[in-house]
Amino acid sequence: MSEKKFRRMVEDFVCEECGTFVTGDGYTNHCPHCLWSKHVDINPGDRAAICLAMMEPTRLEGASPAYRIVHRCVKCGYEKRNDVSNDDDPEALVKLAQSAASML
Repeated sequence: MSEKKFRRMVEDFVCEECGTFVTGDGYTNHCPHCLWSKHVDINPGDRAAICLAMMEPTRLEGASPAYRIVHRCVKCGYEKRNDVSNDDDPEALVKLAQSAASML
C-alpha cells in the first residue's frame, strides 16, 4: 500500500490561464488571481502526474473559514480539492460561488 506524503515544493510560476506571475510559498497550488490550477501532482508536491493539463475551478465547498476550491482537469476529468488561500482574490471566489450556485 502506498502512503500519501506531502512534499513541500517552493516554486514560482506564471499562470497558464491568466498570465499572472505567482510567488509560491511551498503550499501554493493555484493562481490566486483566477483560481485555476495545473494537473502536476499525484500526491501533493510530487510533480509525478503525466497529464499536465489545466484544472478549472468548478465550485467552492465547505463553510467559512474552511472553504475549498474544487478543481477539475480539462483533459482527464480528475478532480482535486484545494484550500482557499488568504491570497486568493475575494472577487474571484465570489464569482466562482455564484457561477456554481447558478448551475444548481
